[in-house]
Amino acid sequence: MVAAQCIYAAMTLFAKAMFGRGVSPVIFVVYRQAIGTLVLVPITVVSNSRSETKDTRSLGTTGFFVVFLTALVGATVNQNLTYQGLHLGSSSMASAMTNLIPAITFLMAASAGQERVNIRQRGTVAKISGTIVCVGGAMAMAFFKGPKLLNYTLSDLNMLLHSPTISKWVLGALCLVVSSSCWSLWLILQVPICKSYVDPLSLSAWTCFLSTLQCATLAVFLVPDVNAWKIHSLFELSGYVFAGAFGSGVTFYLQSWCISVRGPLYSAMFTPVCTVVATVVAGVVLREELHVGSLLGAAAVIAGLYVVLWGKADDMKRRSEPKTAAAATPCSDPRSDIERTAAEPLLADDDSS
Repeated sequence: MVAAQCIYAAMTLFAKAMFGRGVSPVIFVVYRQAIGTLVLVPITVVSNSRSETKDTRSLGTTGFFVVFLTALVGATVNQNLTYQGLHLGSSSMASAMTNLIPAITFLMAASAGQERVNIRQRGTVAKISGTIVCVGGAMAMAFFKGPKLLNYTLSDLNMLLHSPTISKWVLGALCLVVSSSCWSLWLILQVPICKSYVDPLSLSAWTCFLSTLQCATLAVFLVPDVNAWKIHSLFELSGYVFAGAFGSGVTFYLQSWCISVRGPLYSAMFTPVCTVVATVVAGVVLREELHVGSLLGAAAVIAGLYVVLWGKADDMKRRSEPKTAAAATPCSDPRSDIERTAAEPLLADDDSS
């Protein structure tokens, strides 16, 4: 998951630089998913043919519909909204907004009955309060800019809101919030799919293939200009290849495998790594301006996230305590076992026998 988040951070910076050169976000998603399909499909075919244990699960009509819906939510809608938000905002805001994913995942899992909620326990209180702090920090990044952290002037102190570009910034933030919700739903949907229909590698290949068809259909209506599909430089080509091979091919499989082993919340909790890497590199390499509002909002999002994770860890600890106590009960007092055995008759009564 750490490797996956570093890849996401590098891909975010790549995409932001490409959008600055005139690349359409919609076309970028199509190329990314198409290259991801070309990478994953041959690997999946070879892996399944060489597998010693044949998987008896079949996709079927229901499974195909579920996978199609998962690709639509987790890849097509999610990626298009993410890159639109990245294009309208900044790479640091885009990576920071992904920190909403653990909180949203917790809310969805709690609504579906997959997360334990008891308002009297400190773990539940921590998860709820951490979720509120996460959402508040994300909203602060969207609506509050503040002065620059470096090289600011007195006139910058009066800019508390994004007055020149407030509409683009807010619209980008809303796109990122919706994309984070789609990502959380995608994480939750992968659990039953990997258990009932396909393995994580096949799911990744199907997701890339179906999302390629979906994104291409969407691009035909949104970007009618044929020239938008042309690759004008080696930098654009390298960006497409990196996003497809690593951003979709590698990370989709790593994420699906981790979810099948540890669950969706485990995968979601690593998103702050992407925020730290993208924000630092964006300020150094892309010369993006860092503002107080972005710093405070990102700090609140990360702090709220780890409060949620602490609450989750406390719940897991409480669940393990009864089992430990139950296992320790027979051995807690060996004298009582001896006395109980000695009190029992050696031969049963006629009635009881």
